[in-house]
Amino acid sequence: MNIKFRDVSSGIVEARAVIEIVPEVFINEVTILKKHGDIIIELPQKSFRGKDERMHYLDIITFENDNKKTIWKMEIKQAYLKWRKNHKKVLVYESE
Repeated sequence: MNIKFRDVSSGIVEARAVIEIVPEVFINEVTILKKHGDIIIELPQKSFRGKDERMHYLDIITFENDNKKTIWKMEIKQAYLKWRKNHKKVLVYESE
């Protein structure tokens, strides 16, 4: 799996990933979050407001079962941790 990460310095979002799932087919906007000290992988979703005025969410990526989804997220998390080890986060502070 070919994954490219880019840093995001906004709240709990650590980075975003673009994943090549098959040659020349990519998935954008896979989000890497840091909540309560743990790294969480969030897959892209489509959201829309239904006729009942409630928000509905559909997963863009569908898996055969939850085990495959969990393993896929773990592979992304391991790739992110390896990438982060080589690309330290740079914090920039402004002085008044």
